[in-house]
Amino acid sequence: MKALHRNLGSILASLLALSGASLRAASNDSKAAPDAAMVTAHAAARGDGLLEALLTELDRSKAQLKMDQVQPPYFIEYRVNEVEDFGAEAAFGALRENQHLHYRVLRVVVRIGDYKQDSFYVRGQGEATILPLDNDPIALRRQIWLATDDAYKAAGQALAEKQAALKQFSVDANPVDDFAKAPQLIAVEPTVSLRIDNAAWEKTLEDVSGLYKQYPEVQSVTASARFSAVNEYLVNSEGTVTRSGKTTYFVQLSGSTQAADGMRLSRTPAYMVARLEELPVRDALMADTKKMLDTIVALRQAPIVEEEYRGPVLFAADAANDIVASLIGQNVVGHKPQLGKPNRTTGAFATSYKARVLPNFLSLVDDPTMKDFQGKSVVGGYAVDSEGVKAQAVHVIENGMLTNYLVGRQPLRDFPASNGHGRAAAGSGPGPSLGVLLLKSSEAQSPEDLKKKVMQMVTDQGGPYGYRVDTLGPGNSPRLLYRVYAKDGHEELVRGAVFSELDTRALRANVIAAGSDPLVSNRLGGVPTTVISPSLLFDELEVKRADTSKDKLPDYPPPPIHK
Repeated sequence: MKALHRNLGSILASLLALSGASLRAASNDSKAAPDAAMVTAHAAARGDGLLEALLTELDRSKAQLKMDQVQPPYFIEYRVNEVEDFGAEAAFGALRENQHLHYRVLRVVVRIGDYKQDSFYVRGQGEATILPLDNDPIALRRQIWLATDDAYKAAGQALAEKQAALKQFSVDANPVDDFAKAPQLIAVEPTVSLRIDNAAWEKTLEDVSGLYKQYPEVQSVTASARFSAVNEYLVNSEGTVTRSGKTTYFVQLSGSTQAADGMRLSRTPAYMVARLEELPVRDALMADTKKMLDTIVALRQAPIVEEEYRGPVLFAADAANDIVASLIGQNVVGHKPQLGKPNRTTGAFATSYKARVLPNFLSLVDDPTMKDFQGKSVVGGYAVDSEGVKAQAVHVIENGMLTNYLVGRQPLRDFPASNGHGRAAAGSGPGPSLGVLLLKSSEAQSPEDLKKKVMQMVTDQGGPYGYRVDTLGPGNSPRLLYRVYAKDGHEELVRGAVFSELDTRALRANVIAAGSDPLVSNRLGGVPTTVISPSLLFDELEVKRADTSKDKLPDYPPPPIHK
């Protein structure tokens, strides 16, 4: 985990914008008069000073926002993320980071034009500012007013630039609407807050990172925690009012060292849950840290991959989750291409709609309405997205065929409406994102059977061993990689390998089996997401030695561990 001391601006860019609560009341009557919609919205906000201030200023902006030679807005949206964030980090048995933040971030979106063509362009996509923490209505409204004025001016300039750009094209460079209509939605749920023992967690992190004293071969040991409570408020000129809250709890261990040849070796086990009681307690974290450090010591002694190998590779569920997230998850979110681009979306699956992207025994669904999977909480779940649209399950890949993209309120060709996947970090504009992505197999096999399959394939090919990947690191490079020997099935830990052909083509053509061991992988990011995948078996991948020629050992020994 990166150091937790950052300026507030950079923190806001990475903090969570979460929504996930059951809908209490909703109106889908999109034909209702705007005045009636706003009456309903004000009734829903009654008693919440922040929501009331947002709606009061929204009414005033709708009535008065007009500049000379600039048309009035057709859509205005206010979204506030109130964030309570605790972060701590310890290294070598001593606390080195400790912070507790509490703030509100407002993002104002003003759209000029209409749903078909509006000011959404390079600029004009919203203005962000910090709001007062108390509910002083005048202080709140003046800050909202200033941000709205700035957003309106930026939208006017953006629309002029966009219209000029469109004149460069002889055909319609914008064949899809710029913004999708959505029904009024009322969903005002209870707020959340952090209730943790800061001192106890700081002591646990110190104790965990203090285990370095028992492992002189290890260069660095750190432990960090980040706990967040985020309440998201949204009101817009369509009459939508939402308030939802969610907590996330993240703990990460980290250890690193170098082998005698200079190769850098590291392990970073992490835990992320939506319920505090699911985190491992102190003794469990101590045990896991020892296991991590024992593995790092074993890696120092492990043989390096010298040969180039081509054959079966089995990815355990933990490693398979990273593959699904990077190679599939990032390519099924529907981003509208630039003006003049004929593509439906961007990414590796941009032209794969209704085409096969996985073997026919695999299917993929993104279901943010899920709160748990097999007893474990999922942090990617929510009831209403960051654009005020009700969450829904989307079957993205069915029997290997790409049938859907995840979209928000920015339409794509063949996808004119949001499917509830528009999400945003605090202070940032919304965009399509994963929620809870679940890969399923119609022919699931046990991990033991998959290993036996690897052994049989290696035997049939006349080789001594195949490979099993336990965990991956940056760039999908293996961190824990084992040779699986065909003769008796024993495993040998190795180091210093990379995959040269692990891509979307390999997913489509080389995955031949999937396990019956789905693993929940909760992920921290701009918005929290969850990926659930079983183990995956590739019939053929290339494994070769990584380039570590630049790795050098320290020039002199570390200070003594004991005083």
